[in-house]
Amino acid sequence: MATKIGIRQLVEFVLRSGDLNETKNSQNTALNGARIHRRLQKQRGKNPDYQSEVYLKTEVTMNDNEYLISGRADGLKITDKSILIEEIKTSDQPFEELSDNTLELYWGQVKVYGYLILKDQPEFDHVTLRLTYFQVSTEKITTDEQVYSREELNAFFKNLIDEYEYWLVLRANLRKERNTSIKELQFPFPKFRTGQHELVAAVYKTILYETRLFVEAPTGTGKTISTMFPAIKAMGEEKIQRLFYLTAKQSTRRVAEEAIELMASKGLKLKSITLTAKDKIRFPEQDVPPEKDPYMIGYYDRLKPALSDLLTNEDSITREVIEKYAKKHQVDPFEFSLDASLFCDVIICDYNYLFDPLVYLQRFFIEKDTDNFFLIDEAHNLVSRSRSMYSAQISDQKIAGLLKVAKKINTQPSADFQKQLKKVRRVFNQMKKVLKDDDLTEQITSDVPDKLLNTLSKFNDFMTDWMADQQPSDFLESAKDYFFDSLTFVKIGALYDDTYKTRIVVEDKHLTVKQLCLDPSHFLDKSLNLGLGAVLFSATLSPMDYYQSVLGGKENSLAYQLPSPFPAQNQAIMVTRYVQTTYRQRPFSQDDIVESLHALVSGKTGNYLCFFPSYGYLKQIETLFEEKYPDISTVMQTSAMDNVARDEFLDKFQDNPDHTLLGFCVLGGIFSEGIDLRGNKLIGVAVVSVGLPGLSAENNLIRDYYDQENGHGFEYAYQMPGMNNVLQAAGRLIRSSHDKGIVLLLDQRFASFRYTQLFPNHWQNRQNLNSLQQLQQAVDKFWKGASNED
Repeated sequence: MATKIGIRQLVEFVLRSGDLNETKNSQNTALNGARIHRRLQKQRGKNPDYQSEVYLKTEVTMNDNEYLISGRADGLKITDKSILIEEIKTSDQPFEELSDNTLELYWGQVKVYGYLILKDQPEFDHVTLRLTYFQVSTEKITTDEQVYSREELNAFFKNLIDEYEYWLVLRANLRKERNTSIKELQFPFPKFRTGQHELVAAVYKTILYETRLFVEAPTGTGKTISTMFPAIKAMGEEKIQRLFYLTAKQSTRRVAEEAIELMASKGLKLKSITLTAKDKIRFPEQDVPPEKDPYMIGYYDRLKPALSDLLTNEDSITREVIEKYAKKHQVDPFEFSLDASLFCDVIICDYNYLFDPLVYLQRFFIEKDTDNFFLIDEAHNLVSRSRSMYSAQISDQKIAGLLKVAKKINTQPSADFQKQLKKVRRVFNQMKKVLKDDDLTEQITSDVPDKLLNTLSKFNDFMTDWMADQQPSDFLESAKDYFFDSLTFVKIGALYDDTYKTRIVVEDKHLTVKQLCLDPSHFLDKSLNLGLGAVLFSATLSPMDYYQSVLGGKENSLAYQLPSPFPAQNQAIMVTRYVQTTYRQRPFSQDDIVESLHALVSGKTGNYLCFFPSYGYLKQIETLFEEKYPDISTVMQTSAMDNVARDEFLDKFQDNPDHTLLGFCVLGGIFSEGIDLRGNKLIGVAVVSVGLPGLSAENNLIRDYYDQENGHGFEYAYQMPGMNNVLQAAGRLIRSSHDKGIVLLLDQRFASFRYTQLFPNHWQNRQNLNSLQQLQQAVDKFWKGASNED
């Protein structure tokens, strides 16, 4: 199977030179660019000889390997006497301000198309190449044409390939070494855990069938190695060429790195890279404008030696490795990591690099590429994350402060800025007046906020040019912040469809407008379709049909649920039917909760965690518990804990403690998932309430939307997210085959069918307890049984 190389990728890698100029903040989204392309192509299409989106390709043999050089020409017109190829480019920048290197890249791309079409049309000796440039902010169209002979284009293409040959040969050699090592690679553990072999097989078949698989794999299944190993085996057979391991948290990225390291210790040879967010990987000396940044000036002149050095000497390219080589070769570390990723087999990164419409990796995800396969870890997190990615809000709160500062700056640019921002304020004031006239503080509508979007779009056009002429200052930074808010709002506005609602709220005299995406499943489906297939997995994906629906796999995916690999008798699930935690009943159940927690921790000396749906409820019960049982040590999660405070909290949970510790935490917080307290570091977890998200206008909009879609509004908006938080919190308890403990569910609703039907299979032996006395007896019985087994 020939290795694919995109024409744009080839041209940019070989011909790009000079400084790394950060992309000008522009409204020219991929969606907007595509719309402009279609508009111009439609105009050209009135000529019957004009064809749009013409796929062109050729195969090149290098180092005994085949490479498919391919791309789509925006326009092609062939007559009996001539050939014309058109390349359309869109940007906010005026054509006359484009750099020489940018123009060289544009022409380089269309020259490759010219070479390919003459290769397919031997009767022609010349081709006319047309570059059409559309300036988005002014809609000005600039057209330039050049005529090239077959000989000129043959020479150009040969030089291009000759320059790229080193990299082709390097990649071929790396993949040859990779495939050889993969063929010999064995599963890196002596034996499979329960269900693990079946999961490995299911992932491999998913790749063969080019589909999607949703997997619920309980803690202890070894999800990371069980998904990554078969995908890498398929890579060795060249079913895929690149694996994206997408996560929601830094901790799970480290788990993926460790899985690669484990297989590398067993002989695996491949290139893996972990992408780190731009704001976390910049060097301190880069805190200057791009034109003064030493790591950006001349970046492309130093890039190739840096890449050669990195790829020759490193296999596991972590953040630390990137920073080391970026320092050595004086290249921007973030951009360097993206350029290095083009040569890597496994790319470990955050969800947003595939799914976020504002920051996705254009290097890989402009069009479908069946060389790519996706592993989506902790997929339950993608539900709320994706809604955030496709939603945006903007307020008038910052406007007054910006105008106040700008008024003190007596310059024409400041006056121009004030004029444009006042236009934005005027639209906000008009919207406020509409609400005030109707005696409203909030309005929900299905209408696109067109007037605000149009005004903000013009403001963005102005700011793009205005910022380029300003000197660094605190005021400029504040203006930029508001510009970024505006830019995001406009870009999300381009996606607005019938899955959106507009929420307009007046609070403390300030107006906030939010474009809320209620159902991003079709956007996720579109992103997942950019690869050969995907596996979305988590310890908690119940009920499966819910996650398939909200994550874009309702019509085109398979589902697989594994049993827990741990002995069922190691964990007791206890439901207190005598505790009610609905909002109205909370004042009357406080004593029951305190006494139930005491019964849990009195069964055996050790460490325990208790989870609550809010900080207020947590503090309320924690205060009562400390007053009643001051001899029992407690520790409490607070709302603003940094990494140091988090580590200090967890450090209190030591193995085999000589006194009991009870930790009070919030559901859905930093301690309810992603922490690993193995062995005797944790022997009990209590969950107070069914974890329903707080009632809110936005959750109610989600509820109403799904009521219309499938009749399950309450479940989709409240029950499922709440239950997922419960399952995640309970999942902190049993982390290995030797762990033992109790999960205590403090809410009578857990005994109802509405919730028991959502319980995982390894919770089916739950005990329903009708009194505190029954709880005390059940706790004592469990620990006596556990002691006898030991």
